[in-house]
This record gives sequence, structure tokens and C-alpha cells, in this order.
Amino acid sequence: MSFFCAISGEPPLEPVVSAKSGNVYEKRLIVKYIHENGTDPTTGEKLEESDLITIKASPQNAPPRPPSHTSIPALLQLLQNEWDAQVLGTHALEQKYNSTRQELSYSLYAQDAANRVVARLIRERDAAREALSNVQASMGLAPSQPANGEEDVEMSEGGLPADIISQFDETHKTLSAARKKRKPGQVHAAAVAELKTYTATHTVPSLHSASPAGINSLALSKANPSQFLTGGNDHIVQLYDRSTDKVLASLRGHTKKVNHVAFREKEGESTLILSAGADKVAKVWGHDSASGEYIPKATIRGHKGELTGLVVHPTKTVFGLSSADKTYSLYDMTNFNQIFRSAPSDEAFSSIAVHPDGTLFALGTPTSTIHIYDVRTGAIAASLTPPDATPFTVNTLSFSENGYNLASPNSQSTVAIWDLRKEKTTHVIDLGDDFKVNKVLYDYSAQFLSVAGSQGARVFANKSWEELLRLDEGGEVSDIAFGEKEIWGATGREVRIWGVAA
Repeated sequence: MSFFCAISGEPPLEPVVSAKSGNVYEKRLIVKYIHENGTDPTTGEKLEESDLITIKASPQNAPPRPPSHTSIPALLQLLQNEWDAQVLGTHALEQKYNSTRQELSYSLYAQDAANRVVARLIRERDAAREALSNVQASMGLAPSQPANGEEDVEMSEGGLPADIISQFDETHKTLSAARKKRKPGQVHAAAVAELKTYTATHTVPSLHSASPAGINSLALSKANPSQFLTGGNDHIVQLYDRSTDKVLASLRGHTKKVNHVAFREKEGESTLILSAGADKVAKVWGHDSASGEYIPKATIRGHKGELTGLVVHPTKTVFGLSSADKTYSLYDMTNFNQIFRSAPSDEAFSSIAVHPDGTLFALGTPTSTIHIYDVRTGAIAASLTPPDATPFTVNTLSFSENGYNLASPNSQSTVAIWDLRKEKTTHVIDLGDDFKVNKVLYDYSAQFLSVAGSQGARVFANKSWEELLRLDEGGEVSDIAFGEKEIWGATGREVRIWGVAA
């Protein structure tokens, strides 16, 4: 037996019957009608929801299938519509694909045309230069100099001037031969025993301004062992003499904190002081023998990002800068002209170190990776990344004098020893979760590795990596340096010196 709703005319899913009219309705429809009108839709009599009686039908009624799906022609029509939609979609994709190919071909053609124009302009420039030199030679004139007084330099195929590459090669041969004779890296028991006795011997207090306080960088003079440089948050570079406990010079010129300082001491030439700051500027001061003071020599604004590293090349004629603008650069110390600028990297550079022989630069990044560059060609020789490391900033690097080890942070609280021959770590030093690495540094003999950080400084023996010395009297150490049987560290506004007690 089938029921049909008096409102919709279709079999109801939940049939009810009116006690007053006896008509069958779909429950949801009649309930809605009662709420809106309060009467029976068929007879117009007053009707309430309590007057509805539920009918229990068996089997339960099911709604009929839509008429469009009940015949073979209707099903064929439905399939035809689906097929047409698929064909139209495929056609649209083909049109988009052809349009993309055409745009790509136009772009490649434009790039090729641009390359041809650049090549033609370079040929015309070279031809004009050659013609000008021929005319000057025939007239007996010397080649003209640029208006700004900077001379053109002969560029080698790798981008560096040929005379600079020659200096690099000569220095590499000399230092490499001397290093092999010294055999650095061999730990001597006497040196270890002496280092273990180091205690605080001297403190230089109240350096730089109290606001903003803090020393970021420390450099020791080899020509005058009692003198040292500091770069501070107060934008000042200070030269201090430990023997007299006096500030010899307060060098100003930076507008933001000084990140790095360095000496350039070369026999037969005046001493230079170099600095690199967060204001994207590097400055050079030279010692004036007449007045005995340091006077400005150059202000370098070649980078668009904060300067994150400063190194003096072993030739003592070139210095390098690393920057957050994803490049590094080299400058000639004779005229302070830029002689090389690297192509932009995929990552910013956060630190720089130079190999003891001067042939390699190591540059750290904020993504845990270390890039090793060939100084002469500017090409990447290797890229080192700790396996399975959480990304961190490589803010410090140090080559060992043995020539094949490189120390770097392996995380914020660990230090890795890399073997450049195998391009992998040989040891990882764990300093504790609360330790944050600020500086790593090998000593000249490569017997010891120092690590400065948020909980002081520690010194380890090469190869065995035994902790020999812990220096935590002054709290955080921002920078550290090895002197002649001494260790120097920058702590807050102080410079502390540890050595053998008198």
C-alpha cells in the first residue's frame, strides 16, 4: 500500500495523517505549514501538531529516482554531457600550454638578442680602446687616467688583477713550505701542562661608553704585544696600551656598532687599523709617524648590507669583507680600491675566515651552511652542512694552522671540527644546552682550540679535544684571542687576560 502526500503529491518518507481531515502528509511539510498558518492545507480547519498521527508503513517508502536517470536514452545523454565537458577542459589546457610555450620562446629570443647586443657593445668598446691607445702611441701621449684618480687594473680571467693573483700564489708557496717544516697541530705535554695553570693576571676595565655598553671585537698587535684593539656597541674603535693602561686612540666614524676590528702590520710599512660595522661601512686608519696619531685613510661603502666579517689576507696587501647582502669583496691596501666582488649568493654571509696559506675563504651563512671559496677564482670549492641540523647562524669560523681542519659552530651550543680533505666532521664538542657560541679560534701552533660564549670561554686540546681550561670569571665572552703565552677575552666593557701567575 502506498501513500502520497496531499501537499507534494510524492510518497512521504515520514508519513503522518491528520486526525481531523484524514489526509496523509509528509511530516516536515505539514509541520512547517502548521507553524506558518495553523490550519489544515486541504480543508482549512484549525490544525495543531498534536493532531498529527504518525503512520508506521512497511516497507518504508523511498523517493522515486529522477526521471532523467530512469531510461537508457537519458543515461546516454548524461554520459555525452560528461564527455563534452572533458573534451572542452582538455582543449582549454592545450590552449594554455601553447600560450605558455609561445611566451617562453619570446623570452628566450629576447635574452639571446640582449646577449648579442652586450657582446657587440663589448667588442666595440675594446675596439675603441685599442684605437685610442694606437692614436696616443702614434702621438707620443701617455694613456689618460680616470677623472676620479683611480687607475684601471689589469683583470685576470678569474676576476682578480693578475699581480694580486701572483702575490697570492707566491705567499701560498712560502707559507705552505714554512708550515710543513713547523708541523703544527702536534700537542706538546709541556704546553698543555702550562696552559692548565693559567689564571686571571690582568683586567682592563671601563672600556668604551657605558651606554650602549659592550665590546664586540678584539684584536691583538703582534708588532707591539701590549697594544690591542676593541670595537664596541658605542660605534667607536679603541686602541689601548696595556703596559701604560692608557687609551692611545679613540677612532670615530661609524654610525652603528662596530662588529669587527683588525691590525695590518707589515714590515717596512706603517700600521693600519681596520674596522667593519653594522652601518655597512668599513674604515681604515693609518699611523702617522710625524704626529704619532692614527688618521683616516679610507671609508669603504661597497656593500648594501651589514658587514659581518673582516679578514686581513696573509699577503698583508689585501683585506676581505663579508656582508649580509649575500656577497664578499676584496680590497687593495695600497689604494683601498675594490679589486673583487663575488656574485650574489643564495644566502647572506654571516662570517668569514681566511686559510693560513691564503688560498681559501670560508664563509658562514644563517642557514647552517659553510661555503669554501677559491680566493683566486671566486669559485665555490666546497659547501659544508651539518647533517640533520636545525638551521642556525654560522657566526664564527677558524682555520687550523695544519691547513685541513676548520672549526665552526655545529649548533648554538656545539662546535664541529671539519676535515676539508674529506668534507665531513671528525668531531663535535658539546658545550651544554645553555651555552651559546660567540667565537671559535685556533692558536698559531694549532695545539689548542678556544671557544668563547655566553658562559665564559673554554680551551680544548687538539685531536683529543680534552677540556684543558675553563674561563668563566667575567661571564659572557664576546671575543677571544691568543697572545704570547696568554689568552685575552672581551667580557662586557672589560678585557681580561689569563696567563701563568707571576
